Amino acid sequence: MWPMSTSAASGARIGQPTFEQDLEGLRPVLTGYCYRMLGSGFEAEDATQETMIRAWRRSDTLHDRTALKSWLFRIATNVCLDQIGSRKRRARPVDLADPGTVDTPLGAPLPETTWVLPIADGQVVDPDADPATSAADRESLRLAFVAALQHLPARQRVVLVLREVLRWSAKEVADVLETSVASVNSALQRARATLDELALQDVDAPARPSDEDERRLLEQYLEAFAEYDIDRIVALLRYDVVFDMPPLALWLRGPEQVGRFMLGPGGECRGSKLIGLVANGCPGFAAYKPDADSGDWLPWSLTVLEPVAGESAAPAVAGIHNFLQPLLSPELFRSFGLPDRLTTADPAVQTL
Repeated sequence: MWPMSTSAASGARIGQPTFEQDLEGLRPVLTGYCYRMLGSGFEAEDATQETMIRAWRRSDTLHDRTALKSWLFRIATNVCLDQIGSRKRRARPVDLADPGTVDTPLGAPLPETTWVLPIADGQVVDPDADPATSAADRESLRLAFVAALQHLPARQRVVLVLREVLRWSAKEVADVLETSVASVNSALQRARATLDELALQDVDAPARPSDEDERRLLEQYLEAFAEYDIDRIVALLRYDVVFDMPPLALWLRGPEQVGRFMLGPGGECRGSKLIGLVANGCPGFAAYKPDADSGDWLPWSLTVLEPVAGESAAPAVAGIHNFLQPLLSPELFRSFGLPDRLTTADPAVQTL
């Protein structure tokens, strides 16, 4: 139930139930917008909820229902700009340091606010969108793209996301920012130039496998991981695979380093139970590590896999991004609708 205030109650003049339904219908795209702006699923959820509350409180100022979308996004933009102005940009491990090796000390975890954090596709992808739109939305959720956006000044980020991701017209964006079309076009050119100058690694997505090949690749990876068969895992990796573990800054490159790490420091994952999921437009899984004290399996890592079409017939994994739950907020697993623990009754591999 939405919070009601005196000003919100006046929204009944424009049909309270319909207004609520209209707001909820825009929640996925609004959450996706906030996520691309802020680089954190937690912050995106909070920003979206704050936007909805402000919309209710100001409902009596919306005199034209057809303007709801731009009106709501103007509120969301202001919420996001306030948050961006108070913190540093989020990043990935590859953005902060050169690759390490299996012999490099893990180091201390960096603050959670350092990192671009994942988000569940179900929170941001419109289930009714056509296939082409869904595919484009998935690519614009990739961790590399979201990290690249964090390099842009806040208003340029707004323009780029609204114009090139959400496909708004320059006039619509100008209305949201209360500026001119010429100013929007200029900001878009500068944003594009900034991303070109950065030449950030893998911002341009490599070819994706077909949905069927991607599903099969995930099944093979999960089966190999559940059995902790490192040779089989390594065989699924691309020659330049990136392996990282936020909030730790250390990251590795190449199948040989990944295999050695998983047999060394990463061996704590042996015996994990896995739940397959979809995050940032990519397949992934939640890993639960056995806990000797309770006899249950507890949250350990939420992993996003980046599949690419193989140079031969077989697809491969180009990125393994492990977000370590014990060092991050417990809300990470909860935001994906994941359980707090698994028991002996749960299978070794399952899906959400």
